[in-house]
Amino acid sequence: MSGGDGAGDRRVALVGTGRMGGAMARRLRDAGFEVIAYNRTRAKAEAVADTVAATPREAAAGAWTVLVSLADDAAVTEAYGGDDGIAAGLRPGSVVLDTSTIAPETVSALHTLVDKTGASLLDTPVSGSVSFVEQGRLTVLAGGSAEALERARPVLDTLAARVFHLGDSGSGAAMKLAVNSVVHALNQALSEALVLAERAGVPRESAYEVFAASAAGAPFVHYKKDAYLHPEDTPVAFTLELVAKDLDLILGLAERVGAPMQQAYVNGRLARAAAEAGFAERDLSAMAEFLRSGRA
Repeated sequence: MSGGDGAGDRRVALVGTGRMGGAMARRLRDAGFEVIAYNRTRAKAEAVADTVAATPREAAAGAWTVLVSLADDAAVTEAYGGDDGIAAGLRPGSVVLDTSTIAPETVSALHTLVDKTGASLLDTPVSGSVSFVEQGRLTVLAGGSAEALERARPVLDTLAARVFHLGDSGSGAAMKLAVNSVVHALNQALSEALVLAERAGVPRESAYEVFAASAAGAPFVHYKKDAYLHPEDTPVAFTLELVAKDLDLILGLAERVGAPMQQAYVNGRLARAAAEAGFAERDLSAMAEFLRSGRA
């Protein structure tokens, strides 16, 4: 990558080492990259990184490629700004890959901030779970400079099976919201159908096997099987609180561009109701349990 010094090209900064960020760190290290990470909870960074930075600025200053994986727009905006933020540590020629699911308007504001440093920002949200990260099978939805995207290819190709360049800055973020509107619709429909079959007398496991073998058997249905059938033994992959956040972003984008999203509106209302009923930190598959509870 241009701007690197050879050894530095194998060093990646990572801001945010939650479920997805932590998995990315492990994948990159297994592939021979050196990872310098920052996370507000330092122990999470220590568990997955070669070096732990004290601030986002320190992490960004240590590499030519900076990966960002944070929960929401507020966390992302905070991480970039200020004297200790990502932007303050960027060097001309470095590339920031923001994998967070955020609003296109937030990407636009960050793009302006990063441009002033001589670095390049790409919105590169991803589709796929932690297991996809571990296998290098993510799908990357990229918006921004094609030239910067090529410079970041060694990192992206380690994490992803496919990289789509969708256009200018913000297009990756918009596409991620469109994809997630489908994912959350699948989750809601699957939860409702599973409860319907159960209450009609069909055993849960049998009903799920039929869904997986039917025309409805999307990849989501297959890889979420354990979460639906054995939730007590399956790690949380994506919380219902984050589902509600996503659907708020989706509906905000829909309003801005004039797209009808009636199903997303209902799904958002139910996700918020589930979160308020105590399911906020549960996996999104717990929507089925929320429906069984009769509180929907």
